Amino acid sequence: MSPALDPDVQAYNRLMAHSFHHFTGQEIVTHAATLSDAELAEALLAAPQAIVSHGIEADPIFRYANAQALDLWEMDWDAFTRLPSRQSAEPDNGIQSDRNALLKAALAQGYVDHYAGIRVSASGRRFYIEDTVLWNVVDEAGTRHGQAAFIRRWRFL
Repeated sequence: MSPALDPDVQAYNRLMAHSFHHFTGQEIVTHAATLSDAELAEALLAAPQAIVSHGIEADPIFRYANAQALDLWEMDWDAFTRLPSRQSAEPDNGIQSDRNALLKAALAQGYVDHYAGIRVSASGRRFYIEDTVLWNVVDEAGTRHGQAAFIRRWRFL
């Protein structure tokens, strides 16, 4: 089944879109608030930006990636949604500590904008993400369900 058709994924997509708008004042995709769950899922999946999200586990696991992100990380849905998000960044050269500081800042503030950093694909290909928004995925009651990233630009190193 396509992730866009999965009701759990559709519900999470709605949380991501709502939270993105709540924290940034912007829509994650055009007319996100008026799209049906299926339309929103398809719009997110096809967005030209890379969109990823992880859960709230002690060692968070990715729970969402759109087509652009799957291509960038050179993974399929099943492999990506089993990957601890820390493994998307190189383990050395202070990158993990920078990533952890960013996650904590977003947790405290709700979101951070204009983040940049180095990530690594499944094949080991390094790429630089920039102009990235990281935000908390929350429901109407403010309960946190994860964190997500909206990656506007990237380049391979």
